[in-house]
Amino acid sequence: MTIADPTTVSRLGQINGSGDALALFLKVFSGEVFAQFEKDTQFKDRHFVRSIKSGKSAQFPVIGRATAAYHTPGAWIEGSVINAAEKIISIDGLLTASTFIADIDEAMNHYEVRSRYVEELGRKLAVLFDRNVAGMFALAARAAATITDEAGGSQITNAAMATDVNVLTSALFASAQTLDEKWVSKEGRQAFVRPAQFYALAQNTNLVNKFLGGEGSIAKGEIETVAGFPIVKTTNIPSTDLSSDATVSPSAQGNYTKTVALVNHKDAVGTVKLLDVSTESDREVRRQGWFFVSKYAAGHGVLRPEAAIELGTP
Repeated sequence: MTIADPTTVSRLGQINGSGDALALFLKVFSGEVFAQFEKDTQFKDRHFVRSIKSGKSAQFPVIGRATAAYHTPGAWIEGSVINAAEKIISIDGLLTASTFIADIDEAMNHYEVRSRYVEELGRKLAVLFDRNVAGMFALAARAAATITDEAGGSQITNAAMATDVNVLTSALFASAQTLDEKWVSKEGRQAFVRPAQFYALAQNTNLVNKFLGGEGSIAKGEIETVAGFPIVKTTNIPSTDLSSDATVSPSAQGNYTKTVALVNHKDAVGTVKLLDVSTESDREVRRQGWFFVSKYAAGHGVLRPEAAIELGTP
């Protein structure tokens, strides 16, 4: 054997010992992006999501309620009309999050960076997805009825909504009453609040006191339900004017400077999904590094405004 003889190397990233030396690594990278997206989004499983294999939009049928009347003996029963409508939700386009890793930086770095980059790509997609859906819930609360003779969305405002926990608590109970009066099913209701309001609710002894029927813990900083609503803590409720923000879905653009919390049923908003979260990579020889793009394609829209309430300041 001479020094010039080649050494056989087991490339951990190759499939069956041949081809791209990073093929398996890249699949793991893509899977981790998806896992991080699933972990960080709070809205994905809390609204109506429909997947399509092709096309640019999807139809969401919205069915109204039946009517009833007393029957006169011998009279012909004509039947009654149940109003129906549809909402067409279109794909907004391809939403991407990307990064470039230079070979020299990765070689000199004393700690592994790809997993951290993975987290950031997945987290950014999750934040943008959640912000779009949250914006749609707020816009649903401002929208007119989809079905003739049904109610539209509702808004409850108070100057102290963001700062006074008693005002917020009263608004949550008023929201429950409003949804009851609109015949919105109790199953599937939810309330989304920002961390400041969440921890204020968690410190309200009337809400966490188990002897009063409360569910939560001051010691753990937890609050589970208020007025029958599961309380979801999220930082993704928009709080600024996004009326012309290009990073927001066109259908979700709006002014959210007065929005404090969102109360709704999951059927108030729908998402049509064409491409699930995935990652592509490309070896850029002239730049001596790897370029990664994580992406998904979806669109969002209002379905049932009567099932959405926005809590905010006047």
